[in-house]
Amino acid sequence: MITLTIDGTEVKAKNKANLLWVALDNGLYIPNLCALKNTQPPAPASCRLCFVEIEGKKAPVTSCTTSVADGMMVHLNTEKVKRIRNTAFELLLSHHPVDCARCDKNRNCGLQNIAAKLGLKLKLKKFRQIPRGLPVDISHPLFYYNPNKCILCGRCVQICREQGTGNLDFAFRGMLTVVSTFAGAPLVEACRGDSCLACVAICPVGSLVAKAGVSLVSCQASK
Repeated sequence: MITLTIDGTEVKAKNKANLLWVALDNGLYIPNLCALKNTQPPAPASCRLCFVEIEGKKAPVTSCTTSVADGMMVHLNTEKVKRIRNTAFELLLSHHPVDCARCDKNRNCGLQNIAAKLGLKLKLKKFRQIPRGLPVDISHPLFYYNPNKCILCGRCVQICREQGTGNLDFAFRGMLTVVSTFAGAPLVEACRGDSCLACVAICPVGSLVAKAGVSLVSCQASK
C-alpha cells in the first residue's frame, strides 16, 4: 500500500491504482461521466470533467487516466481545475438539449447531479447551442435511443463490449460523432434477442431510456 494526499486528506491505496476511484472511494468528489469502475480498457477521458492538479506536474491531468503513486499530492478544486471542468461542462451542454422537466431522466441525471454538487447552472454562458437534429430510434420494444441527448461519454459502448455483444460503437468523427449500431442498423435489428438493457442502465442522461412499463431489474435478472 502507498500513501498520498488528496485535498489535504491522507489516504492509502494500492500502488498504481486509478486516482479517480481512489478519491471517490475515500469520499473525495471528482465529477465524471465517462468512467466505469474495473473496466478494461479504462475510461477514454471523453467527458473531460475529472481534471485535477498534481504537484510536480506542469498542467492538470484527467484523474480517470492517472495512476496513484506514493507521496502524490493532489488538488481537486484549484482555479485551473475549475476553469477547465466548467468549460468542459458547458461544452457538453452545448450539444445537449436542456429540457429537464420533460426528460425521462429528470432528477436522475448525471448532468443535474454534477451541476448540483459543483454549484453550476444548466445553461450556456460562453457557447451557443448547437442542436443536432438527429432521428430518435424507437424501433426496439424495450428502449429507445435519442442521439440528440447523447453526451458521447462512451459508457454504453464500454458496457456493451463488456457484456460480449458489442452492438454499440462510435461512428464518424469530430462534430459528427455519434454512438451507433453497425452500419446504422435500427436497434431492433442490432440488439435482436438481447434484453440485458445494460446500456440503458449505465446511460447518465436521457439518451438511452427504457420504454414505459419496462423494468430494468427484471430484464437484467433474466440474463
